[in-house]
Amino acid sequence: MSEATNDSKAGQPRAHSAEFFNEMRDYWWNADFLHLMAERLDFAGVSSVLDVGCGVGHWTFALAGVLPRATRFNGVDREEEWVRKATQRMNDAGLSDRFEFARGDAMSLPFPDNTFDLTTCQTVLIHVGDPKGAIREMMRVTRPGGMVLAVEPCNMASMGVFSSVTDTFPTEVVAATHRFHLVCQRGKRTLGLGFNSVGDLVPGMMAELGLRDLRVYMSDRATPMFPPYDRAHQRAEARQWKDWHAREHWVWDKATTRQYFLAGGGGPDEFETLWTQAGRQMELEIAAIEAGTYHCGNAHITYLVAGRKV
Repeated sequence: MSEATNDSKAGQPRAHSAEFFNEMRDYWWNADFLHLMAERLDFAGVSSVLDVGCGVGHWTFALAGVLPRATRFNGVDREEEWVRKATQRMNDAGLSDRFEFARGDAMSLPFPDNTFDLTTCQTVLIHVGDPKGAIREMMRVTRPGGMVLAVEPCNMASMGVFSSVTDTFPTEVVAATHRFHLVCQRGKRTLGLGFNSVGDLVPGMMAELGLRDLRVYMSDRATPMFPPYDRAHQRAEARQWKDWHAREHWVWDKATTRQYFLAGGGGPDEFETLWTQAGRQMELEIAAIEAGTYHCGNAHITYLVAGRKV
């Protein structure tokens, strides 16, 4: 799950996550890290998995590589388009006998109590108005002794990462960009559409809900950009930036960003100033890539938070 956007060719909102279910998501995980997590979290005994807000199956597919071959997977998503594409993805991979995808809501999962050994989600709670309630629902369908695993980011942290372009920006410009993002995050949350940095709060939520043996890790994956940009993820990221800039897309499209900014307490004139500034930053970064001078460590904070149901 991710943001719904309003910049489709037909002028209608695109499906939830349309901007983010792209090729960049194929580079979110290091395979050896996932194998390490499988060992740490004792995935060897897992025979049934539910992926909540599965999208087109990126997280499901990643988990399939580190879970026992006999493990069966279910995935639910509220968007019919993603259910169809996830099903096709598994069919193409020859894995259709182990996977089943269906429409479903994270707040009311279409499964009985105590069904799955592992119930998990990836970047879903950031889009839920009641993330604690969503975790509670994940617990409901998890069998006693089973595990709830949430993979959620602190997206605000990414705004503090410097590049060869922003490293030279005046302090007030950097601070304004941070404020822009923070006000938008607060506005999105005010509108009941989720908190983009909810990963920071998930461990406490799980503890309050009674999950035990809590484990908190962070992904070891960075997506560094440096010349000659010849790695697959670098080429994909450059293409994504150019596409977003051509369509006036920042973290969200302009209309959505304005909605969040105003809901977060920002003003319309300030929004236009900050939106123009964000667009100018992207222009400079794309120009630097084309000139072969851009570089950035591109770190991200992505938590993996796991707890066992008593």
